[in-house]
Amino acid sequence: MHVDLITLYLLAIGTLLASAGMTLWEHRTHPKRSRELKILAAGYATLAIGCAAAAFRRGLPGVTGSALSNLIIVSGYLLILHGVASLNRRQYRVGSIVMLGLLALAWAIAGTPWQTVMWDYVSALPIAIACGMTSRELLRNDGMKSLQSRYIAVIVSGGHALFYAFRALILPWLVAWHGRDMLLVLSQITMYEGVLYSVILPMTLLTLIREEAHGQLLQESQTDYLTGLGNRRWFFETGARVIRDGTVSRPVSLLAFDLDHFKTINDRYGHETGDQVLKSFGEVARNALGPEAMLARIGGEEFAALLPGHDGPRAQQVGEALVRRFAGTISHRTNGVEIRATVSVGLAQSGSATPMLTDLLAAADQALYRAKSLGGNRLEWTADAVDPQSAEEVASRRRKSAV
Repeated sequence: MHVDLITLYLLAIGTLLASAGMTLWEHRTHPKRSRELKILAAGYATLAIGCAAAAFRRGLPGVTGSALSNLIIVSGYLLILHGVASLNRRQYRVGSIVMLGLLALAWAIAGTPWQTVMWDYVSALPIAIACGMTSRELLRNDGMKSLQSRYIAVIVSGGHALFYAFRALILPWLVAWHGRDMLLVLSQITMYEGVLYSVILPMTLLTLIREEAHGQLLQESQTDYLTGLGNRRWFFETGARVIRDGTVSRPVSLLAFDLDHFKTINDRYGHETGDQVLKSFGEVARNALGPEAMLARIGGEEFAALLPGHDGPRAQQVGEALVRRFAGTISHRTNGVEIRATVSVGLAQSGSATPMLTDLLAAADQALYRAKSLGGNRLEWTADAVDPQSAEEVASRRRKSAV
């Protein structure tokens, strides 16, 4: 079925306007990305206006119609670039202005004699550059590295850039060898490809932002609001999976923490001071244990850290270093008084068999209670996980203390 260029122009205009409308509507449900979505919607709408101008460019005298429509289209692509870059807190305002200025100058120099060359070939070069930079910005966005739709957007934008680079740099040679029929064929292919681009890229970018929002909600549901560490649910779900997926020969250790005399700090200095002490411990523990540790706040002043790949002596070394560092930390000042706090630590190491997380935590709890009974501000440890009955008893005590 043959479709003329005007029909393809109208189809591209319709899809771009629809994409602009959906993207603009979406900003209401994603307030954190409202600005970026508005910029992208403006980009799609500008592209639609540019396509409309291109369809009727011959109605204006001389080079005006072609130059104006080309500048509007390139502006649309630059707005899309700016919207994508804004997702990573970058912008291309100066570069965009320079590119549009150079393009306007090129049209002015070319004039009517070189109008056809400018429209058929040279006008594609800034589009290729803008799309290539958009693809690069998507790749540079570390915050969205784990999102699958990012790679689709990279391919779509990068493929669009390669297509227009081909049109600007390779097509002139093909037309010289095979005649103008090659240009007519590629013009229709350009419109088909443009319609696909106007549908796939906006939908992919919307999916990307939705995935990001979903990931943020998931992270918030797994994070302790006060310390920024993992919460109890995250610790037990992720910790059990890490132990289950680990090999039998890989050592696993668990540290259970309890801040000493924390109730006294709360009663004497107030809950705000107590919260500052908890935050301080979270920061010290995060730095002392390193990125491999699965650190979480599992109760009021109770924390736990799972250390995959750590045997008992290595975990003991890390835990004792944390005890010393936290004891030397000034957590807060109240009325000129320096508040210092200490922590007791219980350490349990897995035995020869793959342990259950609850058993490992119960063993660490036993060691923790021993550390507190000896005065606190110290680490005690149990080499192997306790038997299930003992584990259940300690777990029951923990549940009661958490209520």
